[in-house]
Amino acid sequence: MQDTQLLHRELSESIIGAAMQVLNTLKPGLSEKAYENALVIELKKRGHQVEQQRRFDVRYQGHLVDTLIPDLLVNDSVIVDPKVASSFTETHHAQMMGYLAITGFRLAILINFKFADLKWKRVIR
Repeated sequence: MQDTQLLHRELSESIIGAAMQVLNTLKPGLSEKAYENALVIELKKRGHQVEQQRRFDVRYQGHLVDTLIPDLLVNDSVIVDPKVASSFTETHHAQMMGYLAITGFRLAILINFKFADLKWKRVIR
């Protein structure tokens, strides 16, 4: 029987482990972009396919109304959004729900590099 309790369990664990490695190496206090770029290096080192800033059209009644640009897509399965914030907010969660709806992905992971202890939140559609 397949374990379906945790969507993309092994990939999630690998992403979070890579983020821990990045934070342990760089320490808190840098920009989101620094952590994002370092996370790309660490994820690729672990054998993952990583794409930064892929563009997705946002359409309303057939009209292009915006472009959505998630920070990272890992293995064409999970959106990863690095943050440097005091805490995750409802806005962060809502943004990930919107990203999931537009991209068709089912899982996003918010990762917070603000403090010495890594914080993360899985968002599932």
